[in-house]
Formats: sequence, structure tokens, C-alpha cells
Amino acid sequence: MRHRKGFNHLGRKSAHREAMLANMATSLIMHKRITTTLAKAKALRMYVEPLITRSKEDTTHSRRVVFSYLKNKYAVSELFREISPKVAERPGGYTRILKLGHRPGDNAEMCIIELVDYNENMLGTKEEAKAKTTRRSRRGRKKSTAAAPEAAPAAGVATAEEESSEEKAAPETAVDEKAGAEAAAAPEEVKKEEKPETKASEEEKKEEKAEKKEEITAQAAEETGTEEKKEEKPEEEEKKDEEKN
Repeated sequence: MRHRKGFNHLGRKSAHREAMLANMATSLIMHKRITTTLAKAKALRMYVEPLITRSKEDTTHSRRVVFSYLKNKYAVSELFREISPKVAERPGGYTRILKLGHRPGDNAEMCIIELVDYNENMLGTKEEAKAKTTRRSRRGRKKSTAAAPEAAPAAGVATAEEESSEEKAAPETAVDEKAGAEAAAAPEEVKKEEKPETKASEEEKKEEKAEKKEEITAQAAEETGTEEKKEEKPEEEEKKDEEKN
């Protein structure tokens, strides 16, 4: 009868069950990952994790105890040489079960059982998550609340000092503003004085241009008058010649 027996018998007798778990534990130690059903993986986890804990003490007694379960000297040497140094700092939880879904045919729930320290992808993501997380304690809040009343009088002293410095700086700023206004007004006066001069110079230029135009027109008129006189002279000479003949 099954009274008060909490483990899974897996539908096998004790000898068959122990042999199967020993073979599965040997495969897990040698290959670091195996695929099996979820029920067998849970039973294997209960079987192999105490053996991994025993491997942390590398003594002859521990090796003989582990060999009595696994009955494979190569698995024992792999466990004590390779696996035990990696899990030395881990306080239990050496295996991980990843569910794969149901198997076609008998619809059994399948999974992967692996050694945690040999899955580098999962270890990398956990290290990144640890680096990002920050711890916040309530002590900092108490310190900030206690520092707030102390900061208030200090702030009042600082404001009084700022007001006195502003009052001292007020006459200096007024003098600077007057000097700036005078400096700004000076260029405007210079510009006003320059504007009439520029207008007078423009009028003189216009008068010079008009005089030049008049001179040019006078010269042109003189040239046309001399040409007419030259044309008249040959005509008069021709008339005189005719009269003589």
C-alpha cells in the first residue's frame, strides 16, 4: 500500500526506478542537459541534487557514496572535477526545468532539465538584471526629512545675504545704465550731424552734373555752327568764280 509515500513511483518497481534515475543522473552529469517527461525530471531533481551537494566535499568517502548511487566512475570523476568547482558558491538549486509542451502520441508533458551553471545565455541575462537593479532603503528618507528643517534656516540666512548684496549692487547698476544710455545717445547725435552734410554733398553733385551737361551742349552747338560756316564758304566762292567768267 502507498500510505504516507510522497514520492512519485513512476509506474515502476523500486529496482527499475533506481536504475532509471541512476542512468538519467549519469546522462545529466555528462551532457549537462537532457530532454525527458516532466514527471521524470522532477523525480530526477530530487535524486541528483543531493549528490551534487555531496560533491562539494572532495573526499574518498564522498566519492564512494556518490558511486554507490551512480555506479559509473566516469560520471563520478566528472562530477567532482568539473561540476563541483562551478557550484561551490551555489546553496542548492543546481538544476532548472524548462517545459516544452506535450508529446504527440501519448500527450505526455515534455521538458528539458539542465544544470544552471552551464547555461551561459541565462546567466548573462541575470547578471545584466542584477547590474540594473538598485536598492533603496528607508533610512535615506529619514535623513532627508531630518535635513529639511536644518536646511530651512540656512536658506533664510542665504536669502538675507543675497538681498543685502543686491542692495549694494543697485547703485552700481544705475551708474552703469546711465553710462550705457549716454554711449547709445552719442552715436545717434553723430548720425544726425552726418545727415545734413550728406544732403549738401548730394545737392553739390547734382549741380556739378547739370553744369557738365550745359558745357557739353554748348560745345556741341559750337561745333555744328562751325560746320555750317564751312559749308557756306565754298558756295560763296563758286558764285564769285561764275561772276568772273
